[in-house]
Amino acid sequence: MVTPNEQSARLDAFPYRHLLRDVMRSPPVTARADDTVETAIRRLEADGVSSLLLVDDAAGGGAIVGIVTERDILRILAGEGAASLTRPLRAIMSSPVEALPEDAFVYRAIGRMGRRGLRHLAVAGRDGTIVGMITARQLLKQRVGGGLALGDAIDTAQSAGDLHGVRNELPTLAGRLLGDGLSAREVAGVISAVLRDVSARAAQLAEAETTAAHGPAPSRWCYLVLGSGGRGESLLAADQDNALIHEGPDDPWFAALGRRASEILDQAGIPLCKGGIMAANAPWRGDLAAWNDRVARWLRAAAGEALLNADIFFDFRAVHGAVDLAATLKRSAIEAAADAPLFLRLLADETVRYGPALTLLGGFRTENGRVDLKKGGLMLATGAGRVLALKHRIDAPGTADRLRAVATLAHVPPDDLERLLAAHDTLLGAILRQQIADIAAGIEPSTRVDVQALKRPARARIKTALGDLKLLGEMLAAALK
Repeated sequence: MVTPNEQSARLDAFPYRHLLRDVMRSPPVTARADDTVETAIRRLEADGVSSLLLVDDAAGGGAIVGIVTERDILRILAGEGAASLTRPLRAIMSSPVEALPEDAFVYRAIGRMGRRGLRHLAVAGRDGTIVGMITARQLLKQRVGGGLALGDAIDTAQSAGDLHGVRNELPTLAGRLLGDGLSAREVAGVISAVLRDVSARAAQLAEAETTAAHGPAPSRWCYLVLGSGGRGESLLAADQDNALIHEGPDDPWFAALGRRASEILDQAGIPLCKGGIMAANAPWRGDLAAWNDRVARWLRAAAGEALLNADIFFDFRAVHGAVDLAATLKRSAIEAAADAPLFLRLLADETVRYGPALTLLGGFRTENGRVDLKKGGLMLATGAGRVLALKHRIDAPGTADRLRAVATLAHVPPDDLERLLAAHDTLLGAILRQQIADIAAGIEPSTRVDVQALKRPARARIKTALGDLKLLGEMLAAALK
């Protein structure tokens, strides 16, 4: 028998499994801000929608300046009658338009719309432009539980302590999602999304404090999350990897912002990066020219710290601010790397240096009874995916999407691709389950798995996964010959 507490603890996995791009209406239906109410009524009926995004040509580039909904029109008709039909839409529109990125999970939209009483929410592409719409009518079709308050808790957080509360929910959330049948890769995607949202909120709080102390930002800027968070593959032992791109020369304002954002994240339970890869440090801030020069130096050096920096950098994702700056940087960086064959070969050599965590006799390479499945497995999968994506100029954030895209271009047999994807998911799952168990036992989570504590079938699956990753060496050799 299911108790009330057990029922309330259950999660509907749909909002954590699907991104806004999966459920949005695209493209959004638009009208001109100077169109009349009567024109809008006809447009709503013809297109079968309940809202219109308003474009102001005078703002340049067909900029979205507001939104008008069925309720807005009904309200003005009730108040002014037929006389309102000739009113311009800009007179009744709501502005600015609320939006979330297309790679946000559905739970974020549910939380945002519930808190703000919205029935319509715009969806933004990677460059910040509006690419779709979500309505309350769509989302009400999904049964949702209390766990969806997590996204809203991030949006309303006023301190590092508030964000720490969100961070503490992740082990429980991850365990429930695994129990609901999500794959380890899907759960890692949710963890990454939450941590990116926490990073974005930390940047917002730091921005408010920096503005109060030093005035407004001297130019537009964007906060970036790098590494596993950018790939969407964070687990429960993630630390900070972040950076900042801005317009104009570096300014003390950006240094203050970066320092404060990292302090907030550290206090929220996302530790400082031991390697200093944070926007708090000057080498991880700059305008487009500075970043392009930095990437060019990494590509020329192609050794030691330069390889490590590039390895983490190329997975970056924008989380707050002027996302078009990040999109421009991503395009230029990918092009530069694709035209640097020596760099790609050396990066591939570094990727395969450790090899699978198996002995010559097929046993696990362990230390103190545990095997490091990141160093001895995941790094090969993620590194190979990154190198192959750069080689083919593929702008995909995650390892699985990179491998799928490369497999299509390189005519990799479908069975081989499925083995690689299964191997990646198996290793993620083994590490994630160990982290959940360690946290419950009061042990600091890591990427090291106690394989002797696993049942024989689980150990066999991990060995198979590690063996299958050898295919990646062949793919790298074929691509870079």
